[in-house]
Order: sequence, then structure tokens, then C-alpha cells
Amino acid sequence: MNEYLKNLNRIEFVVTWACTGRCKHCSEGEHTNCGEHLDAEVAAQAVYDICKLYPIQSLMTFGGEPLLYPETVCRIHQAAKEMGIPQRDLITNGYFSKDEKRIREVVHMLAVSGVKDILLSVDAFHQETIPLEPVKCFAESVKAEGISLRLSPAWLVSKEDDNPYNVRTKEVMAEFDYLNIPEGSGNVIFPSGNAIKYLGEYFKEGELPVNPYEDDPKDIRAIGFDPNGDVLGSNVYRNSIVEIMDGYKAE
Repeated sequence: MNEYLKNLNRIEFVVTWACTGRCKHCSEGEHTNCGEHLDAEVAAQAVYDICKLYPIQSLMTFGGEPLLYPETVCRIHQAAKEMGIPQRDLITNGYFSKDEKRIREVVHMLAVSGVKDILLSVDAFHQETIPLEPVKCFAESVKAEGISLRLSPAWLVSKEDDNPYNVRTKEVMAEFDYLNIPEGSGNVIFPSGNAIKYLGEYFKEGELPVNPYEDDPKDIRAIGFDPNGDVLGSNVYRNSIVEIMDGYKAE
């Protein structure tokens, strides 16, 4: 076992950087080069291989908007379910189609594949470019399928800060009150990508929030795959994930 991975207990997949939103707070910027998405079978095989070696407790798929490629999402979660990973999460903005029949079809696929918990990104930033009605249809369908669902808003400065964006976020969240969806922990926006470009005035030097995306390179707890197959400084399309993990060295 690689000493740098001895505490590995989580797998994360960025299914695609393509997105249906154009959010001011997005850490990935404008998504101008985002045509790639993970190969479903390569990703599933990675899940099988990792779980044979490490006691993985949680798996997450996200993006971009991962449900632009629902078959890939479902294949990953199916593999996670088969390998007994107890926590299987999906982060989505809920907007991948305007067709109610297609929305219900995809949600049913998620339920069958074993997705256990969906974090729905709704807030002032997403709803500047994403219509609410398809997202409500998605939420209703998730509830009907019995999948756990939580609202996952992005807060600016802090949840308690009374800036116009946070006020609008609370208004957007209230649109879902009729479904009695619990609020998840959400996140405080970190200054990178679009957030620096459009929201820079709200960040004070020396008072920045903790970057939620950083991991200690000498103590990897979560192994993350990018849409192009990049992982741990290598690429799963060139080498097996077992070879990559065995050869990983912290910089």
C-alpha cells in the first residue's frame, strides 16, 4: 500500500466540465473548453479496482453538470453499489433537460443505479441562468423515487452575511418549500475562477474562507478523476488506476 494513500476512503468523479449554467461564482471559470466527459466503463473499472484495495466509504459524482451524461453517472454509481460503498452522492443543478418525461426517466435511472443522496445546487448564482421550473420537476421526481435530497446553496462571504446575493438565495430556496426539502451544509464561495472576476469586491485579503477542494498531497483521503482521465498526476486512459496509485509520489 502506498504510504501517501493509506487513509484513502473516498472517490470523486468530475464527469464533465460542461455545464448548463454560467454562474458568477463558478471556480472553473467560463467553461469555454469543456467538451470532454469520462468514459463510463473506465470509470466503473476504477471503482472496482480501488475498492478491492481500500475501504472506500463514500463516492461522489459532480461537474460541470454531470447529468448531461446520465448513463456515465449511473454506471459509476452502479459499480459503487456493487462494491458496497455506503455513501453514494451526486451534486447537480437539476437542469439537463426541459422535457418532463426525460427528467423523470433520468431520475428513475439514478434510483435504480444506487444513488443515495442528491445535493441540489440552487441559489442566486445558478438561478441567474437556470430556469426554476425544470429544476422543480427534477426535485419532485427525486422525491417521488425516494432518493434523499438536500438543497445545497452557495453562500457569499458567509451564510449569515446580508449581501444581495444571499438575500436572493434565500428567496430561491423558498421556491422549494412546498417539497419540504432539507437544507444541506452548502458551501461558502472560494475566490477562484469566475468568483474572482465577478465577486472580487466581497473577498478581503487575510479573511478568505477555507478552500474546500484542497487535499494534503502526502495524505490523500479522496482520489479524484477529471473528465479527461487525469488522476494523481497521471491518466487512467494510459495506465490502470492500480499502477497509478502504486507509483504516486507526493511532490
